[in-house]
Amino acid sequence: MMGAGRHRRLLPALLAIAAMVVGYSAARAQTNESGDLSIELIDPKVLRVCADPRNLPFSNDKGEGFENKLAELFAEKLQKKLDYSYFPQATGFVRMTLGSHRCDVIMGFPQGDELAQGTNPYYRTAYALIAKQGSGLDDVTTLEDERLKGKHIGIVAGTPPGTNMAAAGLMANAKPYPLMIDTRIDSSAEAMISDLAKGEIDAGVLWGPMAGFYARKTNPPLHVTPLVKETTGPRLVYRIGMGVRPADQNWKRQLNRLIQENQGEINKILLDFGVPLLDENDRPIGPDTATKSP
Repeated sequence: MMGAGRHRRLLPALLAIAAMVVGYSAARAQTNESGDLSIELIDPKVLRVCADPRNLPFSNDKGEGFENKLAELFAEKLQKKLDYSYFPQATGFVRMTLGSHRCDVIMGFPQGDELAQGTNPYYRTAYALIAKQGSGLDDVTTLEDERLKGKHIGIVAGTPPGTNMAAAGLMANAKPYPLMIDTRIDSSAEAMISDLAKGEIDAGVLWGPMAGFYARKTNPPLHVTPLVKETTGPRLVYRIGMGVRPADQNWKRQLNRLIQENQGEINKILLDFGVPLLDENDRPIGPDTATKSP
């Protein structure tokens, strides 16, 4: 039997636990009845977004990226104020933002990544080959093409296309660019595009949204080919959704509804930034088919 002294010492803790359980149950009941997400969100009146302060075309602290524009769209639909928690998108990003309850959603999160819980995907895209118009490589559709043999091809080290390039025998002449960088001071994508424009490399392989964005900024524009026809190495096509905390089920459902109801507007924003959108059959989604879901 528990001694009286020990019981008295435990009583305050037991009362505190009971109060928390009662408060949590009442709040859950209120949430279920009203749809209020205050249990899951830092501030139910504010859309708090986890973002990189310098990582175009995705986001920056000036609100110029397509994830900024998507956040503005969602804040408008939710009738909430928009606020950000910025942290460089490198090791520790999820832990220091979403995981630390500094924000409630990562606007771009690959399906299958276990660091957070993903929503339904809102776009599908692929790594892409970028080359100069008229270079003889602008109609290459796969890394297995013989025309790439002996060419200097840029690749971000550690990204999936490296495996495909190795299988195709292209790594001996490849130029690697670092994967883990501080985006506040460096950009592997910009460095690769600059080298391609100067003729220091013959072509480059970049993640589709980066390839499309920077290819448009080059004068003349570069040609972008999504790599959807690879037969060796990993598939280079990915679905992208949003990331939330594993416990935030109501919030995830609300974001899924927003994605479904606003897919056309989402696609328009992505296309405006040059993101090469793909449907489930690897066919490009353009302005005339922008209402399609990934």
